Amino acid sequence: FPFPYAPYRIQEQFMEALYGALEAGRVGIFESPTGTGKSLSLICGALTWLRDWEEKRRQEEARLLELGAGGQHGPSPQQARPGSAAGEPDWVTAFVQKKEERDMVERLKEEQIRRKKREDHLEKIRHNVQLKYAAKRKRCEEDEAKRLLRLSKEALSQGAGEAVLDELDHNEEELIPAEYESDDEKKVVPGLEEDDDDLEEEHVTKIYYCSRTHSQLSQFVREVQKSPFGRDTRLVSLGSRQSLCVNEEVRGLGALQLINDRCMEMQKNKHEKRSAEESEGKKRRASRTVCPFYSYEQMQFLRDEVLVEVKDIEQLVSLGRETRACPYYGSRFAIPAAQLVVLPYQMLLHEPTRNAAGIKLKDQVVIIDEAHNLIDTITCIHSAEVSGSQLCCAHSQLLQYLERYRKRLKAKNLMYIKQILYLLEQFVAVLGGNVNQNPGCQAVSQAGTVLKSINDFLFQSQIDNINLFKVMQVLSVRTQVLVTCWGMIWGVCESWKQSPRAHGRICFLAVCRQSCPGRAGDAEIPPVEAEHDHLRAASPLMQIEGFLSALTNANQDGRVIINRQGTVGQSSLKFLLLNPAVHFAKVVEECRAVIIAGGTMQPVADFREQLLGCAGVDPARVVEFSCGHVIPPENILPIILCSGPSNQQLEFTYQTRDLPQMMDETGRILCNLCNVVPGGVVCFFPSYEYEKQVYGHWEHTGLLSRLAAKKKIFQEPKKASQVEQVLVEYAKCIKRCSQPGGQMTGALLLSVVGGKMSEGINFSDELGRCVIMVGMPYPNIKSPELQEKMTWLDKTMPRAAGLAPSRVLIENLCMKAVNQSIGRAIRHQKDFASILLLDHRYARPAIFNKLPQWIRDRTQVKPAFGSAFAELRKVRTCILTCC
Repeated sequence: FPFPYAPYRIQEQFMEALYGALEAGRVGIFESPTGTGKSLSLICGALTWLRDWEEKRRQEEARLLELGAGGQHGPSPQQARPGSAAGEPDWVTAFVQKKEERDMVERLKEEQIRRKKREDHLEKIRHNVQLKYAAKRKRCEEDEAKRLLRLSKEALSQGAGEAVLDELDHNEEELIPAEYESDDEKKVVPGLEEDDDDLEEEHVTKIYYCSRTHSQLSQFVREVQKSPFGRDTRLVSLGSRQSLCVNEEVRGLGALQLINDRCMEMQKNKHEKRSAEESEGKKRRASRTVCPFYSYEQMQFLRDEVLVEVKDIEQLVSLGRETRACPYYGSRFAIPAAQLVVLPYQMLLHEPTRNAAGIKLKDQVVIIDEAHNLIDTITCIHSAEVSGSQLCCAHSQLLQYLERYRKRLKAKNLMYIKQILYLLEQFVAVLGGNVNQNPGCQAVSQAGTVLKSINDFLFQSQIDNINLFKVMQVLSVRTQVLVTCWGMIWGVCESWKQSPRAHGRICFLAVCRQSCPGRAGDAEIPPVEAEHDHLRAASPLMQIEGFLSALTNANQDGRVIINRQGTVGQSSLKFLLLNPAVHFAKVVEECRAVIIAGGTMQPVADFREQLLGCAGVDPARVVEFSCGHVIPPENILPIILCSGPSNQQLEFTYQTRDLPQMMDETGRILCNLCNVVPGGVVCFFPSYEYEKQVYGHWEHTGLLSRLAAKKKIFQEPKKASQVEQVLVEYAKCIKRCSQPGGQMTGALLLSVVGGKMSEGINFSDELGRCVIMVGMPYPNIKSPELQEKMTWLDKTMPRAAGLAPSRVLIENLCMKAVNQSIGRAIRHQKDFASILLLDHRYARPAIFNKLPQWIRDRTQVKPAFGSAFAELRKVRTCILTCC
């Protein structure tokens, strides 16, 4: 296969290890630097195995069908049914065995027929251009019919009077296609006579490829398109509504939660319309807004188009606009027949989202790429936080809903709503507030953070007698009604305003808006809450539902953090998941094979112990593979620097890093490096606060002006929307400085470990000729969440090499962040760069051994700055000689 980034030796090792893991059904931990073409290698190897697997299965099916057709049978009845009763007659055993064989043969024949029909159907679409655009022509005809009917209605309203118009609305409204839709109705377009039921089949063996972001997935799909598998592979890209929605009215809402709420409301309106039309003798309901893209017929055509040609998310959205079909639901229709499903790993790791998308993991292959932060991702997905403002607003919303419709609610619904109201009251009481008062005006008497086990929190809240599983079941069914009410309060939903009773409802919603705590007027909203006001636009009931769901975890697997700060509105309740393995266990148990891959996976002990070990995975099932980088040894110069130019020992602990001499020494190191390193220099600091502090100190002492004389200085922004602009300016500056005759040698980018530029950004070639790591970015051990995690590990995990599990966790978190940051420089086979680790603690064996092997094998420990500077000057001389 064409792997342009890796030599044949690495290809062979990588493919052999991957194929063996898939064939044996293992859980693989694969570490492969980016220069090896990791993602493309993974999928090409997996697709090769999948083709071989399908071929073996078809050969086995053919053999069984041949045996069945020839009347031959397998082992004797006694061998075939060793568990049969001792007194069972032989003829009964033989009859049961023959029946099972006949059923199996019939099942295989039916599966072959379905497969053949599906393949013929897709082949016809692939080669028949007229058939390919049949849906588009039909859509144009429907749009023209709708336009003509609208014009006729306008003409009647002007010429024949209002009575005739009313009669037209009542008798001919169903003639408008948008007003009559059904998911169950199978519409046939000329040329597609096959029954769609014949095209549906059980999920074929497939590969689920997961990565972190949509942009990474789109980049991966484009690589697949260029590979030898691009033409014949049935690939489906999944994403969120925010990425795939093509309804401009819904996309304009911006926030993901609002988009989800509006989409669900439109579907609810559609189903209500269908039910009303099917009920004879009932008064016709008023028209409600439905999504014109949610058409079963059009989504079936989009499904076929997705299966016949590989498309990334952008191409899928363009196709959805062209065919007026919803890409979000159309792509899900294509999952059963797909061979390769590409999706963000948040969607696969969260079981409710996985089930809603129709993802079935039984006997499938899962590849999780960019998995270095897999444990943190699982923890974040299954943790939940709700603020005091959200609790009070949800209580106000639900209470007014109850008062408005109390007489129309069934007894059980009334009981469950009262239970939810009681839960909200108790949660606010735990924060020290009252739901009947404005949360922004209620001061908290005892500020601080308290951690509770789940059971202790339930007892303290006095809700231990309520069945949360039952409440969750009720919420999952009825939350949409309440979400619609909330959306109406803030003007998100419009369907209620179109009914004959719109005036009364609008008055009711206005009262709700004015009486919602903290929302009566802008003057009542504290400044801190006003900054985050946009986060409260979505229904708080969704966050509360997530928090209640988190409380159903086992008592030992999580903790509840009660955070009382300032006012009740600023306080919060947070559930922290301590054992991510409980949610990953089902993925590992159901799948045939799971591959956890990344460019930098070191240290891997976390995956083995915290994730796989706690999930009950047999150690014999786990296989590890790590390959070196493709660059020659001379293309990278990693240096651990123990002291600076003035012989100041480099140790950036919390006690010493704020000292003026430490910040001065760091500035002197950068000044010397900027004199000899061409192009771009990227310097990583442990935090935004420390980077700001050092920058201010340099500005005060004049070091900043000395740095700016050689390289233009850029700082990493905190806002994600500004990152692209900074990177563009940084690259332009380096390109300008590369021209001969200039005094400046490039640019200096001050970044933060764990920030926007420490992952997923390629500082290749001139963009990153030197990467500098200032100190060791240990996490804040005073954080209550981290302290609870450390305590839990010490209680549940064994000691490793004489170290407590909590100490190992701290070191691993630090080194994972370091390894990700320093890996931004070397991005392809011909790239070269130097890496400087400014802290003598990196030379300690326990820390040194947690560097990636391809860096560790080439790292030099320099006690003094002079020898390190001499090595960098040699590199510069070699570069100038080559140029």
